[in-house]
Amino acid sequence: MACSQPQQPQVPCLFIFGDSLVDNGNNNGILTLARANYGPYGIDFPEGATGRFTNGRTYVDILAQLLGFPAYIPPYARTRGRALLRGTNYASGAAGIRDETGNNLGDHMSMNQQVESYVRTVQELSRYFRGDLNALGTYLSKCIFYSGMGSNDYLNNYFMNDFYSTSSQFTPKSFAAALLQDYSKQLTDLYKWGARKVVVTGVGQIGCIPYELARYNGNGSRCNEEIDNAIILFNTGLKKLVDRFNKGQLPGAKFVYLDSYESSKDLVLNAKTYGFEVVDKGCCGVGKNNGQITCLPLQTPCDDRNKYLFWDAFHPTEVANIFLAKKSYSSNSKSYAYPINIHQLAML
Repeated sequence: MACSQPQQPQVPCLFIFGDSLVDNGNNNGILTLARANYGPYGIDFPEGATGRFTNGRTYVDILAQLLGFPAYIPPYARTRGRALLRGTNYASGAAGIRDETGNNLGDHMSMNQQVESYVRTVQELSRYFRGDLNALGTYLSKCIFYSGMGSNDYLNNYFMNDFYSTSSQFTPKSFAAALLQDYSKQLTDLYKWGARKVVVTGVGQIGCIPYELARYNGNGSRCNEEIDNAIILFNTGLKKLVDRFNKGQLPGAKFVYLDSYESSKDLVLNAKTYGFEVVDKGCCGVGKNNGQITCLPLQTPCDDRNKYLFWDAFHPTEVANIFLAKKSYSSNSKSYAYPINIHQLAML
């Protein structure tokens, strides 16, 4: 049916919490090395360099399109008033579950600060419901909340021994437990302030990103297995947390767990199927694996971005983000989205 009515999004709003994998400009105006508002970042994005840490769209940009939003969800740093009714993006490069995570790079908004910003948002939104908190609650209960956290708690904390002492205070097992305890409280706070449809993502295979490959001379294994094994402990616990939330700990909530570890592994193992020719080097960067120093201002990146899994030392290319978003949105495989996919969550 040809129809001139603009398509309604499947959910009224999308709220995003996270780090540089989904930050779209919140770090532009603060003192930090975790910034991407310069070329060649954004080389394939219509607006150019916006503060997205990739060549084009991020995972959540594509997710917003799949959910039928007419425009990308804007960064909280420049969103106020009625625009917040559509949701906003609180994500901040270098952010982690722990407050100190990422301090080696400068300023950022940690998960605790992102949750505080969301609470302020709900208070601001209440006036559009004339203070009717039931109506506001009903509205928020239909929205999707995406939270991708934990990568920097390993990259820019636990495995950065020259700056942080966590690795001498915690075993990998007790560190994962401490992270999950904090994260559980943060996600419960989102629930207390109206979140009911929540997507949480595990940490990807960080031991295999160009930044780590450039620093690692492994015993025959391609990736840094010490890092990957530590992450598996966190991810396993996060999936169990999702089960607990879904089995009545947070009544009326539905959580979806995205297994970024398995999905990033799949992109490497089946690289040819996805059209990737280079899975161990950044398209833009310096030194071994283009991973010793990440993409520098005005550096010339690789020509064929579609053949690279990684854009820089840390972040996937737009084409990798497209595969990851489409799979988590519509795949029926539990190794991508568990217990249901994001499309099914939106329809609830």
